[in-house]
Amino acid sequence: MNNMQSTTKTKKKKKLNIALISMLLPGLIVMLINNYMPMFGLVFAFRKMNTVQKFWGSGWNGLKNFEYLFKSNDAWLITRNTIGYNLVFIIIGIVVPIFLAICLNELRNKKAAKVYQSIYFIPHFLSWVVASYIAFGLLSNEYGAINGMLQSLGLGKVAWYTTPKYWPVILVAVNTWKWTGYDTIVYLASVTGVNQELFEAAAVDGATRLQQIIHITIPSLIPLCITLVLLRLGRMFYTDMGLFFTVPKNTGILFDVTNTIDTYVYRAFAMTGDIGLSAAAGFYQSILGLIIILGFNAIVRKYDKDAAII
Repeated sequence: MNNMQSTTKTKKKKKLNIALISMLLPGLIVMLINNYMPMFGLVFAFRKMNTVQKFWGSGWNGLKNFEYLFKSNDAWLITRNTIGYNLVFIIIGIVVPIFLAICLNELRNKKAAKVYQSIYFIPHFLSWVVASYIAFGLLSNEYGAINGMLQSLGLGKVAWYTTPKYWPVILVAVNTWKWTGYDTIVYLASVTGVNQELFEAAAVDGATRLQQIIHITIPSLIPLCITLVLLRLGRMFYTDMGLFFTVPKNTGILFDVTNTIDTYVYRAFAMTGDIGLSAAAGFYQSILGLIIILGFNAIVRKYDKDAAII
């Protein structure tokens, strides 16, 4: 009897495992197609590609595609812009959303909080093309709203699209406007999940609301902050083409402050048609991103193993 019961249980477990695996298969297939099959494209970084010869007919190019990237006169410029903007985005992407999430959580009128939350979140659903036209509506020399305000104040117009010094601020502002709502929702979910008994105990001990935020709310967000920073550091050498290409309208005079690795490679590919250059840049970005994320993760592990990803 015992053998029969164990055999029956084993069969049931096998059937259950088959059912679970069959549910898992679609996700595994999608991950295989989207995440692993494209890895074979790394070979393009070491081959000389052109539109005439097929993939297997083109010869090996060694590290010449990488040499093109590093020996360019703009190599330092695009690397500086890529890293600098991403560092600013990471810092602002922590400070502003946390501030807004705490403010929304502190609102007593929950209906108003939901309205504000929706308003913050709307830009996330807009494409960069729409965002670029909104920016153009504000910054246009002839009909821009900002120049209209400047004229009404008795000040002169500003040629925004031909003045590079303003664009670091403009790009940071546009990126913050578009992504802050999404990040705020993420942090707000974490804020609302904090154990309310901690706040009640702090109130009994005489802590003010500000002290509760400083000593309870903000520390509870640190693990989430570390996780998000780790994920974003992995893309430190990537930039959003929509932001850096579409919003400045691909204006040549602004390249010193808007050109990044991605936009540079895109323009190089548009002029030369060489897929190898794009593949080399992508390989370079991935390797450096992996090194950065592993290094930062190792530092986090020394202080808090639970907060580290691996």
